[in-house]
Amino acid sequence: MSSTTDPVAVWIEKERFHGDVVDCLTVILRTRGCSWNRCLMCGYRRDTDPRVTNDDLKKQLEKALKKGKAKILKIFTSGSFFELDKEFRDFVYNTVSKFGFEKLIVESRPEFVYKVEEDLEKIDFELEVGIGLETSNDFVREHCINKGFTFEDFKESSKFLKSKGFRVKVYLLLKPPFLSEKEAIEDAIKSIKDVEGLADVVSLNPTNVQSGTYLEALWRKGLYRPPWFWSVVEVLKNSNIETVSDPVGAGSFRGPHNCGRCDKVVARAIREFSLYQDKSVFENLNCKCLKRWEVALDLENYSRIPLFK
Repeated sequence: MSSTTDPVAVWIEKERFHGDVVDCLTVILRTRGCSWNRCLMCGYRRDTDPRVTNDDLKKQLEKALKKGKAKILKIFTSGSFFELDKEFRDFVYNTVSKFGFEKLIVESRPEFVYKVEEDLEKIDFELEVGIGLETSNDFVREHCINKGFTFEDFKESSKFLKSKGFRVKVYLLLKPPFLSEKEAIEDAIKSIKDVEGLADVVSLNPTNVQSGTYLEALWRKGLYRPPWFWSVVEVLKNSNIETVSDPVGAGSFRGPHNCGRCDKVVARAIREFSLYQDKSVFENLNCKCLKRWEVALDLENYSRIPLFK
């Protein structure tokens, strides 16, 4: 069993910040997990431990800080940051101020964001809260993802956060279970339009197949394929607000992929777009598999199963 005082992962990556690209210290803390814990594609429960205490979390963060300096601190908790005890939240805020971070990024389900009201006096830096809306379509979110909240719940939480002067990041899922490739693209494009004015930035997350999930069972039976990179590009090209995407498992059969030959090139373009918001990076992308993707768009609405691996 993993140590309760070691973070799951720590790394420094690039992040957009007021039009610039800066270093971001990203930490995945090992927590007690998500109180909902029922989303069909989520395997983050593997990174949790019921024994974790506030002192353990503090030690995890202290170890993570040794990785290096950055302008932004991003914390993932395999659940909601505001589910964590106020004692630890205050420790995080004090750490941000002490180490001179200019921005803190956390994530939360809508029902927990209101706890930030308890923390206002501690927050003297830019705070961005990511919410896993996944889609603006209530039917898809309820029956294809099992997320457990409505678009209206998200809207209210977003308005609340903005009223306090905080930024809102919206996580959208590209290709939830049971949607065809074309339906997934259309759903993501519509969702981005629906969150305009509610989100400061959209994070488009192409679905990856995580171990021990309902989605993995569908995938093993040939009933699900992660999205094509071409689908990610199509959604990004149709977005009119700041939208980023950092595909997990890129180029693997469990993650978003094309044919294998063009995966690295297209994934690199997606990541470059995410940093600079320049759609011209997509202009010269091409591969023979583009035709197969177009066939998938045309026919999978009828077949209801993936036509290509």
